[in-house]
Amino acid sequence: MEYSKLISITGLNGLFELVGSKTDGAIVKSLDDQSTKFVSSRVHNFSHLESIEVYTVRDNVNLVDVFQAMGKSKEALPSDKDAAAVKAYFQKVYPDMDFARVYASDMKKMVKWYAILKANNVDPKLSEEAEEDTEEQA
Repeated sequence: MEYSKLISITGLNGLFELVGSKTDGAIVKSLDDQSTKFVSSRVHNFSHLESIEVYTVRDNVNLVDVFQAMGKSKEALPSDKDAAAVKAYFQKVYPDMDFARVYASDMKKMVKWYAILKANNVDPKLSEEAEEDTEEQA
């Protein structure tokens, strides 16, 4: 499963793999229970994980940068139920995050999504990085 095919859908919990698209929606596969279903674009909005950016005290960074920092960290993932613990976790793991503009709910979502990625053995890489790695190995 490739990081570039993963999406978030408004109104639905978890992450989904984009299996196919239609003019009025998309066919997606849930990473939680592996179920496949059609989701209407008239009711829901789709966001590719590759396109999501996070506010920092400098320039905005791609969500994949935060996930990679989480992967390199020795800190244990906090419970996504405890907002204070989640904020303290990100202050250690990604101190450049702009905590005034990144809401606690967004940080909780990042923790949940990272846990889902780990459970499904997905390596968070942008598609350009993945192509470069493939070229280097050739």
